[in-house]
Amino acid sequence: MRTGARPVPATADGAPVKPLRDVIAPDLDVLFCGINPSLLSAARGHHFARPGNRFWPALHRAGLTPRLMTPDEDAELPAYGLGITNVVDRPTRTAAELSTEELRAGAEALARLVDTYRPRVLAVLGITAWRTGFDRPKAAIGRQPERIGGAETWVVPNPSGLNAHHQLPDLARIYAQLRPENGARHGPGGP
Repeated sequence: MRTGARPVPATADGAPVKPLRDVIAPDLDVLFCGINPSLLSAARGHHFARPGNRFWPALHRAGLTPRLMTPDEDAELPAYGLGITNVVDRPTRTAAELSTEELRAGAEALARLVDTYRPRVLAVLGITAWRTGFDRPKAAIGRQPERIGGAETWVVPNPSGLNAHHQLPDLARIYAQLRPENGARHGPGGP
């Protein structure tokens, strides 16, 4: 039996199909950018679907959503001024499986996406992906000196349960800095 790479699904024009769609709309307050989808997220078709991932609780504790949402509700995020994409589209068990070339190509594609949709803030979820993909080896967590695609750019801790350096209260405090109080949206039905 022959083994090897599985064929990549493509659209009618030959472009590869993303295994996990972007949750995006024009002029969002914050576009969160994960490193790449987990195998479980890709299989379920929803961002941050792995149990133990702290993204959804951190959003709520940060005051960015009015209630704790689930991965199955990710398509509702634009109603709250939020969106999600990934640096690299290829799902893996861990981000360590990604190559420098994949991260750099993903960084270029991300800049184009941000330039097209114009979120106010781009929040990259993971310092290592930022350092590698954007060739910023000495970068630190926080607001970055450069803008990507015109957006104010932050690097924030990855919410994966594997990231023991930052606990849920830390994530919530940092994520809350991404949107000032006067920019808060309340979603469907108002406050």
